[in-house]
Amino acid sequence: MLRSSLRTTLERRLPALAALGLAAPALAGSLNTSDIQAHGDWHSLALQLGDEHHVRALEQHSYSDSVFSLNATPGACGAPWLELRVELGELQAESAIVNRVPADLLIDQGWVHQGQADFITERGNSGFYARLSLPDIDAALDEMRDGETLRLRLHRAEDDYWFLVFSLAGFEEAQQRMQRLCRAG
Repeated sequence: MLRSSLRTTLERRLPALAALGLAAPALAGSLNTSDIQAHGDWHSLALQLGDEHHVRALEQHSYSDSVFSLNATPGACGAPWLELRVELGELQAESAIVNRVPADLLIDQGWVHQGQADFITERGNSGFYARLSLPDIDAALDEMRDGETLRLRLHRAEDDYWFLVFSLAGFEEAQQRMQRLCRAG
């Protein structure tokens, strides 16, 4: 279960997130960004902090306090992950996986990709993260490249769902450039 202070913050902010549908927060938490390029509603970029390097394709168009992203690490480019970041407006006291919930991803009218989402906080970071694990991420990415709309449903509790919708305009170009940045290391 979510700790009570985080649960209270999420319950206060999530309904507003679902209703807004505007722009988005910072491109990355506490990592330095470079090589930023726009692709429709998506961007591709590189992230670095010391020896830590990642690449990202992100959609920051659909909501004012959330970013949906595809991420990879040079040296492990074939193991990308999907992640949602929600701005909570207050720094978190600890780094932890605070919950694991079922998650469903639907691209246009295609198959429902069922998986899990780890709800994560990071000490000193004002974001709340939902890192998605899908049994066949490659199939989901194939659909995303050809799709127009991505729908995400997170099961916060029994009969308590969080629905988000993201544009896929520009995803294919952002994902291809992200992969080139990843291979370049």
